[in-house]
Amino acid sequence: QVQLKESGGGLVQAGGSLSLSCAASGRTFSSLAMGWFRQAPGKEREFVAAIRWSLGSTLYADSVKGRFTISRDNAKTTVYLQMNSLKPEDTAVYYCAVRRVAATLTQDRKLYDYWGQGTQVTVSS
Repeated sequence: QVQLKESGGGLVQAGGSLSLSCAASGRTFSSLAMGWFRQAPGKEREFVAAIRWSLGSTLYADSVKGRFTISRDNAKTTVYLQMNSLKPEDTAVYYCAVRRVAATLTQDRKLYDYWGQGTQVTVSS
């Protein structure tokens, strides 16, 4: 089992920045990938970004490319999402997820095995 705990959400004005963290505990996997997804009210959960733990390679949704950056701290088993130039449409609950075995990165949420509880991000206009 893997436990995930997100933190860092909050309220920010449009154009501002926020940084999210997700700490993983329990069993870990050397070939895992970690990702961020988000879900706005009335919408499906959508992919935001992902990173392969061993290689550090990344994947971003087009909607956040150039504004968000995903990174990881190997020693702390923590993944981060730095969000800049935030827009009201970025408002959502942000979830951290782990895919145990990841030969490639994917945006498909059904392929992720463990999920955090989520943290709210609200961007005011």
